[in-house]
Amino acid sequence: MDKTKSPEVVAGVIHSAFFQASVLAIMKKKPPSLVSLCLGVIGRHFEDIIEDLAEIAAIPSTMKMALVAIARRRRLLNDDVIVALADSSWKILDLSGSEVSDFGLSQVVKTCKHLQAVDISRCSKLTSVSVSELLQNCRSLEILRWGGCPRSENTARRCLRFLKPILEHVEGDSWEELDTLEIAHGATSLRWLLWPKVEKEQLEILSEGCPRVIVNPKPSPLGYRGIDIPREARLDVSLDDPMVEDIDPKIWAVSGFVPRTSPSPVSSSEDLPIAEKFRLAFLERDTRLAPKRAKNARQHQRRAEKEWVTMNSRAKALALASLASRSLNIRN
Repeated sequence: MDKTKSPEVVAGVIHSAFFQASVLAIMKKKPPSLVSLCLGVIGRHFEDIIEDLAEIAAIPSTMKMALVAIARRRRLLNDDVIVALADSSWKILDLSGSEVSDFGLSQVVKTCKHLQAVDISRCSKLTSVSVSELLQNCRSLEILRWGGCPRSENTARRCLRFLKPILEHVEGDSWEELDTLEIAHGATSLRWLLWPKVEKEQLEILSEGCPRVIVNPKPSPLGYRGIDIPREARLDVSLDDPMVEDIDPKIWAVSGFVPRTSPSPVSSSEDLPIAEKFRLAFLERDTRLAPKRAKNARQHQRRAEKEWVTMNSRAKALALASLASRSLNIRN
């Protein structure tokens, strides 16, 4: 029997392939949703609503996570933002490279007790105090990312003792025989630790004290020792990427923001002209100082309004009348 395919069969296969490719192309080019467009516009003016986030935070948890992701990319993520937007349904928390401090993280983990993946890498304001509260409050935490900058590396080394389980009086020959209830303290559910700059000494400590924890797993078609590696446990992806994948960065990007792109293999920074280097340096500095300029402008505006109210008798009367009307509405 001739196993070669007839021209009609080949043509049918080619037509089917072209049809599937066109469908995929259409799906990829579908227009953004109205929600995505709105989130992008809000993200563009995010610094103007930070002080009012607590009042407008009655939005779906997915939208809150998207706003947090945009704020992190715009370097506006701090204690005020994360505390105002924290939601009890969150499973993922990405604070990497943010200005969140011990206070902010401690408040968030009291609300978000079902976190399964957390990224606190390059958070220079976090110490072992808040990391300890994270591990104590989030008993479902499976993936943890830390380190990345000198202060964060120091915090990671100091927090190694929190990962090691402290056992009650139990009987058993191996860790596999232990039940979670028999572990009194420590990161009982932690399975994946992403620590790019981990040293050999820390690896030995983790291997002896936390044999269940896998450090820096390497992606492989077969997984890690037969175990599928979760997307959140890969070093080459960000935890909050899915939250903003449908939002065009051009919408929420401000003047001076340069979207993160993969480096071009053709040219390097050494090949750039001097003028281009100066331009990129200026854009980076402008992006870094944009939040501070916006904050100073808001403070100057509020100060001017207060001075106007104190100096103008009519404005003072209107302000008092507004307060009185508001108090009457609250009583009613």
